[in-house]
Amino acid sequence: MSTLDNREKRKLEELFGMSSGYVLDFSDRTFDEFFIDVANIAIHSSKYQRGGTSKAKKLREFWQIEQDALVGRVLLALIDYWQDTSNDEQADLAEECRGVAKRMLTRGSNLGTLKDVTASFDAKHLAQQIERMENSVETDPELAIGTAKELIETCCKTILAERGSPVIGTPDITTLTKATLKELKLVPEGIPDSARGTKVIKRLLSNLGTIGHGLAELRGLYGTGHGKHGNASGLSPRHARLAIGAAATLATFLFDTHSETS
Repeated sequence: MSTLDNREKRKLEELFGMSSGYVLDFSDRTFDEFFIDVANIAIHSSKYQRGGTSKAKKLREFWQIEQDALVGRVLLALIDYWQDTSNDEQADLAEECRGVAKRMLTRGSNLGTLKDVTASFDAKHLAQQIERMENSVETDPELAIGTAKELIETCCKTILAERGSPVIGTPDITTLTKATLKELKLVPEGIPDSARGTKVIKRLLSNLGTIGHGLAELRGLYGTGHGKHGNASGLSPRHARLAIGAAATLATFLFDTHSETS
């Protein structure tokens, strides 16, 4: 179930012209094609007809029962479609609706939790990186992937500085991550063998430590920061969401641990 509230729904319904039962200028066929292309969903299936069979009622059922990340992705695509086919008379309303869709994508990618966790830190650059990922995950996956890697670097540098161990020089992300895990006493070797579940905990922490390295490799292959062949193809938003989700999970865990142990 999505977290759309009634006020947000009214704005979306106004922008999409849903009061008559339609959604923008979609026919039944093009509405079906749109959902297949954007979300691989059969919008005309019985699952979305509990409230009725019009396109508007199916869309209402869709955003009622599906999760935020999926609903946010479809809403952004609908707003882009509106922008391509409509005039600018409702431009302000469209931007408000776009903000709603981005909020939902944020919740679906763990960035919402990260925002809450980092709110108490004086880290303006960190907030800018989170906002950049929010704005680029659907429209510029390469930028989102590059920023996810930078997020981990900023997270580690912020924690190390606050704990009196500022970074010297320009260490790579693997070195930064290991230094932060060690500073927080999270290195696998630091867990006593007598602890219950020690093998599982060590394995999980070891895997956590490789997230930064993996993001660096992905950024090198597909993200921003390196020139590529003119015909090179990039990754899709789903890959960007994977990178952001992994980075946000690691950063949230590190900041949580830092707050609880400092």
